[in-house]
Amino acid sequence: MERVSYYLSYWRRRIFSNFFVRRYVEKLKTGVLFGGRSGEHEVSLVSATSVIGALVASGFEVVPIGISKEGRWYTGDGVMDFLKGKESFGEVHPAVLLPDAEGGLLRWNEGREEVMLDVAFPVLHGPFGEDGTVQGLLELSGVPYVGCGVLASSLAMDKAVSKELFKARGLNVADCVWFSSGRWENDEDSVVREIEDKIGYPVFVKPANMGSSVGVFKVHDRNELSDAVPAAAEYDRKLIVEAGIADAMEIEVSILGNDDPTASVPGEIIPSNEFYDYDAKYVDGKSKEKIPADLPEGVSKKVREMAIEAFKAVDGAGLARVDFLVTRKNHEIFLNEINTMPGFTSISMYPKLWEATGIPYTELVGRLVELALERGGMKGKLLTSYKPKEDWYK
Repeated sequence: MERVSYYLSYWRRRIFSNFFVRRYVEKLKTGVLFGGRSGEHEVSLVSATSVIGALVASGFEVVPIGISKEGRWYTGDGVMDFLKGKESFGEVHPAVLLPDAEGGLLRWNEGREEVMLDVAFPVLHGPFGEDGTVQGLLELSGVPYVGCGVLASSLAMDKAVSKELFKARGLNVADCVWFSSGRWENDEDSVVREIEDKIGYPVFVKPANMGSSVGVFKVHDRNELSDAVPAAAEYDRKLIVEAGIADAMEIEVSILGNDDPTASVPGEIIPSNEFYDYDAKYVDGKSKEKIPADLPEGVSKKVREMAIEAFKAVDGAGLARVDFLVTRKNHEIFLNEINTMPGFTSISMYPKLWEATGIPYTELVGRLVELALERGGMKGKLLTSYKPKEDWYK
């Protein structure tokens, strides 16, 4: 970890000379991970394209690491076009990250070559990327990485568990019921009764571990529920059904930091469809946003405070986007969910909220790398062995 501390010290001196900073940033070999075995694979490709552009513009040496939908790892200058299915692309080589605490990425060309990474930027959304799995591999590999750690990533990804945690923390959330797909198949009637007794219609049916509104359905009656649950279960064995909040604004807040996080101004999403589904987010281009959101000052302050509290509740690090529902009539605030690797294109809400708060996209990406190195340096100082008084184990 001496390498991490070395570069971090120069990052903190960046205010003295842009040229000085650029010299040492160029030494940082930054592995950008994208794609993945997830329903959000395509979203990841778009996010990573923007992140790579910002890193290259800032002088980082980028090592693109693409993960196919089948879970195969590749690197090379053509890997992005390869995963996008383009007919022509540059070099693509199989690769694997070694869990040996040395930060080595093996790639195969004519022979076997080891690439030492200084830091990783996992621009992965959804399962097998945002849920703590890749973060665990990076921990084993000794590579500092952008974003939340294993626990925070796993907690935030699971909507059912995170809601229980938020409630225990005193944060207001909508009523919900969660269950396994196996329970639904074996005893659908009891699940339906529980939903109708505890919540009532309308409700939102979601895979518990998924993002980008993949597999999410708004349900108005029992017949729709019977269709929606099996469809959501195609993406996860664990389902969550949440109460619909009438006449509510969709409010989002971006978080940046490690132990002392800060919150952006809140923004409002105005979806083009009945709710902010996948098409409304990415496809039809008709959804709009209002930044900052039209909220009373006190409500805006409360939303930002709740966002930071949610981030701390999961032991977040680096970044997150926290989503809320706020009723228009009396401004009651419901914490919806926390996303530890939100969409990261230049027009995504996470960077746009920070731009409105005073941090442009390229600077934001650089700050996230700095936070990754800061956290990696702190973890690198921790002891990983204990010397007992006697060698009792031999």
